[in-house]
Amino acid sequence: MPDLTPITLPPLECRPLPALATDNLEAVRAAFLGMNGQVLRQSWLAKPEEDFTPGIVRVGWRGNSLLVFAGLEDADIFTHATADNQRMWELGDTFEIFLQAADSPGYAEFHVTPNNLHLQLRFPDSETMRRAQAANVFDEFLLPGAIFHSRTWVETREWFVYAEIPALVICGVDKPLAGTQWRFSFSRYDYIRGRPEPIISSSSPHAAPDFHRRQEWGTLHFVSAAKAREI
Repeated sequence: MPDLTPITLPPLECRPLPALATDNLEAVRAAFLGMNGQVLRQSWLAKPEEDFTPGIVRVGWRGNSLLVFAGLEDADIFTHATADNQRMWELGDTFEIFLQAADSPGYAEFHVTPNNLHLQLRFPDSETMRRAQAANVFDEFLLPGAIFHSRTWVETREWFVYAEIPALVICGVDKPLAGTQWRFSFSRYDYIRGRPEPIISSSSPHAAPDFHRRQEWGTLHFVSAAKAREI
């Protein structure tokens, strides 16, 4: 049976952000400081793995785009990815963004690596995704071109991702976001050289280590500027 029945979670309020200098880490960090965030965790485990390092993802919106800023602590920051639309989750550290329009059975999956390469996928529904997953073949779901914009910064033991995802990419139309809702999840593959398996984590309270369990994704509520001033 498809896993589409959502569990009840408080919506994450996504508030408007002013224009900011997106090429400057400190400016981006300062702009998102007061925005609502989600901690990445391993909800399917009684306690985190020994090598687990935390991450937090904050959200905002401007114009007709969702804005995402992730700060990811990391003991060994690397990727072997060399081009867009490679299998990033197998090649090293990867930050993942899952988004679904409220009225659509399909959803998008975007990966960003520390060297700012993208994997871009869209699945028409859960059943199709599960068939692709079982076959381990995803080529027909790849999205070519510059679907969304991102910027990354790498420091000694932490890396950061800033991303802008237009409504057109998720909803199929370039429409205003205020007052609308999307389903969302953020996740991560954290590799350590010499460790056989990556450490994975998610913003969603998954009962099993499976990022595609959409019944456990959160709801993103885009708050209007007027409403945000009341909060």
